[in-house]
Amino acid sequence: MHYVYQIESISHAGERYIGSTADLKARLIKHNEGGSPHTAKYRPWKLVSYQAFESPEKARAFEAYLKSGSGRAFAQRHIW
Repeated sequence: MHYVYQIESISHAGERYIGSTADLKARLIKHNEGGSPHTAKYRPWKLVSYQAFESPEKARAFEAYLKSGSGRAFAQRHIW
């Protein structure tokens, strides 16, 4: 399975991140260890939501949608 996930900073209110991965647990650990330059300064992170897909292409397409203008509006209404 491939996952699109949404995480939120515990220490910095309002800081959010959307990503995709094949190993959700390992990816969240990496974010919390500071292994991602985009999220290191806002750790620790908590998992808010995730969606599972059978193919990496579908996961990447949904991630790209969530990062678009209409996708951000969708996420604001339904995820955050």
